[in-house]
Amino acid sequence: MIEVRDVYKTFGENEVLKGITAQFKPGKNNLIIGGSGSGKTTLLKCIVGLHEPTKGQVLFDGKDFTQMNFEERVPIRKEIGMLFQNSALFDSMTVEENIMFPLNLFTEQSRAEKLERANFCLERVNLKGKNKLFPSELSGGMKKRVGIARAISMQPKYLFVDEPNSGLDPKTSILIDELIAELTEEYQITTVIVTHDMNSVMGIGDHIIFLHGGKKWWEGSNKEIAKTDNKELNDFVFASRFMRAAKEKL
Repeated sequence: MIEVRDVYKTFGENEVLKGITAQFKPGKNNLIIGGSGSGKTTLLKCIVGLHEPTKGQVLFDGKDFTQMNFEERVPIRKEIGMLFQNSALFDSMTVEENIMFPLNLFTEQSRAEKLERANFCLERVNLKGKNKLFPSELSGGMKKRVGIARAISMQPKYLFVDEPNSGLDPKTSILIDELIAELTEEYQITTVIVTHDMNSVMGIGDHIIFLHGGKKWWEGSNKEIAKTDNKELNDFVFASRFMRAAKEKL
C-alpha cells in the first residue's frame, strides 16, 4: 500500500499541492483525475520521488520514503514500474533491448535469464515475436504495450502510469486500460494512474481521487461518480465527456 499524508508542494510562490492525504491499495486501479493545473501530475511525481514534497510524507508499505536518502530509496525504486505518457522508449534500441534495460540496470541476471523475462513480458502484453522491431516500426498502441512490458519486467509491487491513453484511438485505449487492470489484479500491484480520460475512469476506476485547486476534492469509485452531487467533479466529468465526444466526431 502507498500512503500520502498531508502532502504540500510549492514552486516559488505557487502552492500546487495543499495538504493531500490518500491511500492507494494493492490490486486496485487507483486513479488521480482533475483538470489542468489541479496538481495530479505533481502528486504523482512527489510519490515516486521526482519531486520532494515541501511538507508531508509518502509511505510505501509503512516505510517513510520522504525521510530516506538516495541509497535508502534504491530497494523501493527497484519495486517501481513506470509507464510514461509518450511511452519513453529508446529509439536506438529494439523492443527486446528496451524491455531488458531495467534488468541490465538493476539485476545481475544472465543474458539468458533477461531474455526469458523479456519474452514472458512480451507474451503477456500480446506482442510475442516482436523482439527485434524498433519503436519506429510500432503503432501507438504497440508502443504503449512495450512500455507496459518494460514497466513489469522487474515484477514491480508499485506501478505508476501517466496518461496511458494519450494519443490513442478509443478502441486501443480500452485495450490498454483492460491490460493494465488485468496485470494489476493478477499480480496484486498497487497501480496509480494519472488520467483525464473519463472512459478510463468509468471503465477501470476502482478508487478515484479528484483534485481541484491542489486539494483532494472528492474520493470514491467509478460507481459512485454517477451519484455524486459534487459540483466541481460533475463539471469536470461533463466537460471531459463532451470534449472526448467532440474529438471523436472530427
